[in-house]
Amino acid sequence: MKIYGVALLAGCFLLGKLMGNLLGKLIQINNDIGGVGFAMLLLMGTSFYLRKRGWLNTESETGIRFWSAIYIPIVVAMAATLNVTAAITGGAVALLAGAGATIAGMALVPLLSKIGKTKNDSPIKNKAHGDR
Repeated sequence: MKIYGVALLAGCFLLGKLMGNLLGKLIQINNDIGGVGFAMLLLMGTSFYLRKRGWLNTESETGIRFWSAIYIPIVVAMAATLNVTAAITGGAVALLAGAGATIAGMALVPLLSKIGKTKNDSPIKNKAHGDR
């Protein structure tokens, strides 16, 4: 049952959002600055602390792992939506910068995939000859 750990996740999220809003007010920006990041750090820290003390049972630990795994893609999707909205309302320069960064990232994939490979590395391994 994956419901265990939701209270810890919710508490960390609320505390993280509070910290992000306080940081925003501190630097005189009327917005949340890093609240989700604070929440993730709090979740990792508190789950590590509780696990170290032996206060987490197996169901809670499994639930926390499940919600932690779900949490990251949701936050990335939310942030991507906000970035697209900001780019569209920001004008042509923001759209060009986003498109340029995307094209540059795609162009660098073949180069980055070659880093660290030797000449003997092959994507296809021949199991008949005992290669692993």
